Amino acid sequence: MENNALIRLQDLVDNPTTRVPICICLDTSASMLVVESGTYEKTGETVYEDGRTWNIVSGGETRLNELQKGLQLFFDAITGDEVAKYAAEICVVQFNDDAECLLDFGSIERQQVPQLKAKGDTHMGEAVNLALDLLEKRKNEYKDKGVDYYQPWLVILTDGENNGSQDSWQRAIDRVGNMVKSKKLTVFPIGIGKEANMSSLGKLSPNRSPLRLQGLKFAEFFEWLSKSVSKTSQSVPGELVALDTEGIKGWGTL
Repeated sequence: MENNALIRLQDLVDNPTTRVPICICLDTSASMLVVESGTYEKTGETVYEDGRTWNIVSGGETRLNELQKGLQLFFDAITGDEVAKYAAEICVVQFNDDAECLLDFGSIERQQVPQLKAKGDTHMGEAVNLALDLLEKRKNEYKDKGVDYYQPWLVILTDGENNGSQDSWQRAIDRVGNMVKSKKLTVFPIGIGKEANMSSLGKLSPNRSPLRLQGLKFAEFFEWLSKSVSKTSQSVPGELVALDTEGIKGWGTL
């Protein structure tokens, strides 16, 4: 861990390009194993996880499978962009029975796409607080090394609602709200599937209504996100960059 920290700091010295810090919070609770497409068979077994009883099946494409593919596409798109690959710094936090940082901020050329594994409940509040802590730490590292940065992004994808600690959830809502209102954070809350509680998710986004993913259009969402990162990385820090609202229609609905 110490070597990784030193490498992360050295990256800022070697590459003083203005950064776009992006923390992606991914729901990897048991419900992300729901099969949405392909051929599958019911086994006759059931399991109670994430607050519900599920039928166990074999075969088919799960939400998690498609999310993994979309995440890979996002990394590939950023790496293939001659400007964004030097500016974008991606952090990945997953949440299920707890919250875990799978990938900390750093040069994307040194990073590998983490493998996602689903289990348990939806501790979203804990994940958002962890994400904000990691963002704050990286911002301090930018300042210490004299590296400028764009307004940080927090991307949250979930197919349910928080069922972790209510104290952590309320703290996450308060922290995100304060940062958004003071223009220190941009939040993209995305619901997956019909079970996603959009009203609850909206508590993490005081200025922008959450969007629901159309089916399993993770690839389309991450393609749109990568283009937005590219556009931001070519702007002047502090400049208002208009989102491609027309492009949102290709993957999301209110």
